[in-house]
Amino acid sequence: MTDEELIQAARDAADHSYSPYSNYAVGAALRFSDGSVVTGTNIENASYGLSLCAETVAVSKAMADGVRGGLEAVAVTGPLDKGGDAPITPCGRCRQVLNELAQLGKTDPEVLCVGPKNVKRVKLSVLLPEAFGPASLE
Repeated sequence: MTDEELIQAARDAADHSYSPYSNYAVGAALRFSDGSVVTGTNIENASYGLSLCAETVAVSKAMADGVRGGLEAVAVTGPLDKGGDAPITPCGRCRQVLNELAQLGKTDPEVLCVGPKNVKRVKLSVLLPEAFGPASLE
């Protein structure tokens, strides 16, 4: 799957967003070394703190299916009509959740942060330097 197809998978996932409070639909797509792709979308809750980000949903789906490594790339998309031209980036919690999955497979995935006009490509280790994870507990 190409990066463009991964981005489209994230956009398609955002179509299923449950975001009645923010009206800010986010989609995420995870590409693994075996070629599989897992997607997620944000799911809001009236008790805001219980809302789930798209990246967390995607990682949870992957982990629930037994995926424990091989994370190569992540695409994250937001609404094209909100937030200006800046690409969306994973929040701190999502960076940590992505790091957990990446460390299990000893990878440093590229994160495709998608905006209305451009894509910012950055390694997860740059988004979350000196991360705490499974390797920290060995």
